[in-house]
Amino acid sequence: MAKLVLKFDNAVQKELPLLEATVTIGRLADNTLQIDNPAVSGHHCRVVLDERHYFVEDNNSTNGTYVNNHRVTRAELKNGDELLIGKHIVAFEDASEDSERVTLSGVQSRPDATMVLDTRKAQELLAQAKPAAPAPAAAPSAPAPAAAAASKDRVGTLTVLDGKTDQNQYVLTGKLTMIGKSDMATVKLKGLFAPKAAAVINRREGKYFLAAAEKSIKVSINDSPLESAHHEIADGDIIEIAGVKMAFAYND
Repeated sequence: MAKLVLKFDNAVQKELPLLEATVTIGRLADNTLQIDNPAVSGHHCRVVLDERHYFVEDNNSTNGTYVNNHRVTRAELKNGDELLIGKHIVAFEDASEDSERVTLSGVQSRPDATMVLDTRKAQELLAQAKPAAPAPAAAPSAPAPAAAAASKDRVGTLTVLDGKTDQNQYVLTGKLTMIGKSDMATVKLKGLFAPKAAAVINRREGKYFLAAAEKSIKVSINDSPLESAHHEIADGDIIEIAGVKMAFAYND
């Protein structure tokens, strides 16, 4: 999961997971990431998600926004890039960029294997490895595009089995579902020690992918620890996050 790490004099002051499509950075308190320093403009810049890529956009700030010591008005961010905002460094970290290599061995023998595709290149490789469908003996009852559309229209649901939440069931209609105690969370966890941001679920092309908000937060699927940065959720999976157990299912 991508995140911003605020630093001053090489000391980490705050880590902010990018759970929203737009994150504002500035001196005023209404920003997502506040930097209380006179060298920072009230609404200095913002980080936006555009077609699965993150960009930083300067907001006509007085002292400018710099990426790796180059002043920019808009620039795409890569894992490890450092933004200079006033006297502070905001590091951009995206663990999903390290998941570009996709193992395709066994795809034909295991068509139900879970694949994590974090780049267009990985999607192209998977498409090339997919075996061709056999010619039908008779005309299909429905055209292939209709079947593909039906797959994309599937909506996932989470049913709470154990633990404290604000609802018993959630319908995951959005592109991003946040799980945590935060007011921005779709699945709101209750309890004194519940994390504000525990995990996120991304919806892409009719599929759902689960990721922990922080490495320190324990997330498991079917009693096995979540190991990949973005794990595809299958129908019937049991997800456990911060002491809450939920069953995932597709609702056509």
